[in-house]
Amino acid sequence: MSHPRWLNLIWIIVIVNLLQFAPLRAEAAVIHAVLFYSPTCPHCQKVISEDLPPLIDKYGKQLHIMAVNVRLAAGQQLYQATVKQFNISKDRLGVPALIVGNKVLVGGHEIPSQFPKLIESFLAQGGVDWPQIPGLKVEAYPTDNGTSSSDNTHHVNAEATTLYEKLTHDIIGNSLAIIVLITMIIVVLHSLIHFKQNFKHSNSLQRDWIIAFLALMGLAVSGYMLYIETAQVTAICGPVSDCNSVQQSEYSHLFGIHLSVFGVIAYMTILLIWIIVHFSSEKIANLGRLILFMLTLFGILFSIYLTFLEPFVIGASCIWCLASAIIMTTLFWRIRLVN
Repeated sequence: MSHPRWLNLIWIIVIVNLLQFAPLRAEAAVIHAVLFYSPTCPHCQKVISEDLPPLIDKYGKQLHIMAVNVRLAAGQQLYQATVKQFNISKDRLGVPALIVGNKVLVGGHEIPSQFPKLIESFLAQGGVDWPQIPGLKVEAYPTDNGTSSSDNTHHVNAEATTLYEKLTHDIIGNSLAIIVLITMIIVVLHSLIHFKQNFKHSNSLQRDWIIAFLALMGLAVSGYMLYIETAQVTAICGPVSDCNSVQQSEYSHLFGIHLSVFGVIAYMTILLIWIIVHFSSEKIANLGRLILFMLTLFGILFSIYLTFLEPFVIGASCIWCLASAIIMTTLFWRIRLVN
């Protein structure tokens, strides 16, 4: 039975309208995400400047990202609320951290590798609203075009925190860092004042296995920090420090190389020199001890500089960095006391 012409015409009009408005319906789906970052974090800067802009350009108004600076008191409070809300485990604490829907992506590897797939998945589901983070207020964050190629990225102003805010951000870890810092300064000053008495004898250096043991401990600590950097995973910090903020700060690199690399080299060199001294004559032992003294002196001075940065500049302390500083200080003190 044939359909009336007017009925066929209606079907044509309906189909044309459906085809016309299909793209508009697809565009109505919007993805909302929150990115926690630190302005001193190299991995964060890479995510913000390299990984996210192509996605924002591709999806346009369908992708809205709020960037929250955890170095600000309000940003840190929001981050802590997020950790509690999403039950983020201690081994996944740190920035960059991106929250989209009920998904938590952490680190410079997870975000660029998993976020594009999540965008497609959520768009197919009709979009996703802002994450359910207690205290999250979208209108409270001004737009900042400086970190994105689109104005649909909300960005918290990255003003420098005060010294008080830095110290209280990680009060236990920073207090420990200050104690270690003062101890190192006292050790260096005492050693330099009594410098002439440091090299009367050196034979027992060849039998001092404690030096080898300390060098191996330092090598293990530096090796772990190097693993954290190369694998781009969050460090196990414990309750007394904020390792990831330190590991991801701009001060964690020297000449573009992560400081853990220099730590591994330093402790390997100390261990190698001790092995040479252990099997050498007294003359070579004296020379080896002088080299070890100068090497550990440089190591403790550099550790003083880094330990100062943690509480007073970065505003967070790393238990692994402090452990390395303590090991280097003990090595320096042990070598000067050998007689």
